[in-house]
Amino acid sequence: MKAQVITLDAKKAGDIDLDDGIFGLPERGDILQRVVVWQLAKRRAGTHKVQSRGEVTGTTKRIGNQKGGGTARHGAGKVSQFRGGARAFGPVVRSHAGGLPKKIRALGLKTALSSKLASGNLVVLDNADLKDAKTKDLIAKLDKLGFSNALFVDGAEVNENFKLAISNIPHVDVLPTQGANVYDILRREKLVLTKAAVEGLMERLK
Repeated sequence: MKAQVITLDAKKAGDIDLDDGIFGLPERGDILQRVVVWQLAKRRAGTHKVQSRGEVTGTTKRIGNQKGGGTARHGAGKVSQFRGGARAFGPVVRSHAGGLPKKIRALGLKTALSSKLASGNLVVLDNADLKDAKTKDLIAKLDKLGFSNALFVDGAEVNENFKLAISNIPHVDVLPTQGANVYDILRREKLVLTKAAVEGLMERLK
């Protein structure tokens, strides 16, 4: 299929061929959900930690008498029943990452790209190059294009001036081709691909 190419100045710049096997797939909410859950779990730090019974400082002397005290029998002050004691079955440092087949990950990215195109929220730019890193000038260009909530995906390298100019604009992000992922695509309203990004994604997902 063909898609129209525009410039940052909102002018037409020809057409580009999009691979139907990447940009023309039916929407699969189940696949998108699996990939997003996998991504969010994988990025969790997993550094939550509490002291276990072996790590708490406390007396191991019997508390009170074994019999006749009128209370339960306790053999140490480090147990979870007491203030300052350990926590029973508390969280430990671990990885939350799970497995997801590469084919499912690739299908998720293809599905996300296809859903953006089907909803009319995928735009192809000629390039994302700026002569000066001026946020004010870039905001004016984005307003003219109607991009208030967008993800820009460039080629292997993002133009340095464009990266600097866009860094202070809320709800607008930029990634290189290799950084394109399902979660970031879905969380923004518009997906803006440069011609280099389209070629890179088709090479990556073919």
